[in-house]
Amino acid sequence: MASLQHDPPQLGSVLSKAYWRTPVGQILLISVVCFCCPGMYNAITGIGGSGQLDSTVAANATVALFVASAASALTVVPPVFDMIGLRACLLIGGWTYPLYAGSLLCYNHTQNSAFVIASGAILGVGASFLWVAQGAIMVSYPLPDQKGRAIALFWMIFNLGGGIGSFISFGLNFHSDSGTVTDGTYGAFMAIMFFGWILCAFASPPHKVLRSDGTYAAPPPSRVSSSLKTSIKREYRNFFTALTNWKILLLIPAFFTTNFYYSYQQNTVNGATFTLRTRSINGAMYWIARVIGSPIIGFLLDLKVLSRPQRARLGYVFIFITGFVIWGGGLAFQLWEDSTGMKQWLDFSDARTFIGPFWLYFFFGAFDAFWQSYCYWLMGALAGSPQETARFVGLFKTAQAVGGAVAWRINALAYPALVELIINWALLGGALLAAIPTVLSITPSTAPGTETQIVDDKSPLDMTEFEKKGV
Repeated sequence: MASLQHDPPQLGSVLSKAYWRTPVGQILLISVVCFCCPGMYNAITGIGGSGQLDSTVAANATVALFVASAASALTVVPPVFDMIGLRACLLIGGWTYPLYAGSLLCYNHTQNSAFVIASGAILGVGASFLWVAQGAIMVSYPLPDQKGRAIALFWMIFNLGGGIGSFISFGLNFHSDSGTVTDGTYGAFMAIMFFGWILCAFASPPHKVLRSDGTYAAPPPSRVSSSLKTSIKREYRNFFTALTNWKILLLIPAFFTTNFYYSYQQNTVNGATFTLRTRSINGAMYWIARVIGSPIIGFLLDLKVLSRPQRARLGYVFIFITGFVIWGGGLAFQLWEDSTGMKQWLDFSDARTFIGPFWLYFFFGAFDAFWQSYCYWLMGALAGSPQETARFVGLFKTAQAVGGAVAWRINALAYPALVELIINWALLGGALLAAIPTVLSITPSTAPGTETQIVDDKSPLDMTEFEKKGV
């Protein structure tokens, strides 16, 4: 994959402090953080039921996670992001991941479901802080014609976390007949998550990140002092002003769907159909499929022979075709699975029967990379600064969390699998329809006057003037 900079970095430059204050250096850092924290979380949930025989507790914990994430991502995180900075947001979010893994380890011995659910809610708040900061790095740090590659690089490394974590689970549970993962599995995940949390301390603020064209990712923060109450009021005013952008509002249905299908795919397809060790293989390949899918969509969205509006439309057509083909395959699978009348029965050793459902699950993962990467790319095309990106990502995470909470609650209430599939497919179609005006409105560049007007009475320097000075 092409570098985000003009020349391939040498080993000495990669080890230097200056390299890690470039867009590609910071994207690599946040990618490894997400490899360790959300990546290992994905490995746990990808097993089905978070590795537990009874998936109800994990489903309810995930509902609590998404409800807490939705509330915090919309009302707390974006304004706080502007006040305390990117690094602090990452540190606030990172520790909540090993807490959740620890609650599942505790559940293995105590059956304390309240602790798991409470940890899920805490993780929801923490994840909002982490993902809003991650979105600001990934979307706003690179130059405009490098955003697709930046998104692809992040998704490749991040999703390797889910893949490798699932292989860890596969190895540790290969001979298990219990249907519940071992203590060592949760312990390994906790250790990796703690390491990711430590790495958060090395994130650089945007005004210290130097791009390849000599500009910085953002101007330095204002040194004009103001009271905490005034700062909070100003940041909330900025945040809700950003959300009046009709182009971003029409993407809310798309944002809503981006985590909606996990409950169906992970619990209803993977968790209910396959044996434990086979679920681990499927989980690994699901995330590996996202590793493969991300550079594909990233390549399309950075094609230099096309203008940015043409790339937006190409990405839309690609999403539409792949989405409907894959979910059509899901319908065929679900009708077949319902006809068997069996649960957790299919093992990879039965290769002839296993291969078809395996490839369906693999392409579910690839489409996830296509869809989420495209949503992030659209946000990057609409946002004009890291702060505005953080506000858009806050809305994205809120809608995503609400969708996830609804989906996991549907799953916990044991709705028929076919009903879950139809809901997922219909929501995708509706989201694609609603997004058409936004896709058609993408301009060749984020020209002055097209960005959301942000209220900041005491800002000493605007972004355009700052970049012209090459500070």
